[in-house]
Formats: sequence, structure tokens, C-alpha cells
Amino acid sequence: MKRPFFYRETQGIRVSVRPAYLAEHSRPAEGRYVFTYAVRIENSSRRTVQLLSRRWLIYERDGAPTEVVGDGVIGEQPTLAHGAVHEYESFCILQTPVGAMEGSYRFRALDDTLFDALIPRFDLATGDDTADDLPF
Repeated sequence: MKRPFFYRETQGIRVSVRPAYLAEHSRPAEGRYVFTYAVRIENSSRRTVQLLSRRWLIYERDGAPTEVVGDGVIGEQPTLAHGAVHEYESFCILQTPVGAMEGSYRFRALDDTLFDALIPRFDLATGDDTADDLPF
């Protein structure tokens, strides 16, 4: 079965995300659900940009969103010329079998202009549950 795919484009920066549930690393009886997500960032704008930071909002079924802010992605602040792509994988641990994530990347162009590229909202679900009934 093909995993779901989510994408969004902002100012020529296309962000694509493909999440997956990692049952082998999860412990549902202990409220530990591990999800991975592969991210592809593609620069289709005419300018060269550098990814400076990230901001994530992580939602769970039973609580308020958690905000995660930090420099770069997985320790990198890649520079992307027109047509360049940066890919990485990361993970998220939830206490519930269903959740979602969304956010933004802060970029700087060569002329020092700052802008945010939106990360699409994507669902995190074990397969037994769906994110359709989340309260957000």
C-alpha cells in the first residue's frame, strides 16, 4: 500500500511530506506511538535561498498543540539554488495513536529577504485509527 503524500508550495518553495507509522518502534500499551516522515524541499523560484530554521506544531488527540522551534533541519541549514532539492527524514513520538503536524521553514534569500515556506498539515495515524475525528 502506498503511503499518503502531502505537499504545499509557498513563494516557489515546494515542501512535500510522506509520513509513516513505525509499529516496530511503538509501544501502544505504554502510550508510545512512533511516526517517521520524509521531507522533500524543492526550490522552483528564480532565487537562491537558505533554510535557516523550522517551526512545527504537533497535534495529539488528547491535548493542546506542541510547538517545536529550532535552527535548520537535522543539523543542516541547506542553501538551495533554483531547481535544487533537499531531502531528509525525521520522526515524532506521540502519546496517542492519531495526530497531525504542520509548520513552516524560515528562509533567507541572497538579498537578505526573509520569508516563511509553509509545511503542509499531514496526518499521523496508526492505521487502526484515522485523523478525521481530531478536534482541529
